[in-house]
Amino acid sequence: MNFEMQKAIMLAVNINGFIKYVHKSHDNKNNFRFNPDKLFQIKLLIEEFKFQIIADELLRINQFDWDEKYTYLLVDRFKEGIHIIDEYVKNNYNDLFLLTAKLYTLKDLSQSFSRKE
Repeated sequence: MNFEMQKAIMLAVNINGFIKYVHKSHDNKNNFRFNPDKLFQIKLLIEEFKFQIIADELLRINQFDWDEKYTYLLVDRFKEGIHIIDEYVKNNYNDLFLLTAKLYTLKDLSQSFSRKE
């Protein structure tokens, strides 16, 4: 399996994990961990930037063959959304600090996709 395919699949799996973590935390309504209103805003941003669709597409197109052009397009779209979510978490750090580790992992994985020219 191509190394780039493995990175894309790993990114997709981590995106799915982030989405599930946010949804589970919001559904449990544990007010001691997160401010529910700010966590709901993260949930809305995830839906707005269509992270679930991006993760599903990354898994689908890299399951059997490496599609460089489409993978980079999806990763670039993901980077736009994760940058905005990261800024929101930084601005509301006291309420959302538990998300920083997952965001760091996602940003680091997405940065590993750099176009070689």
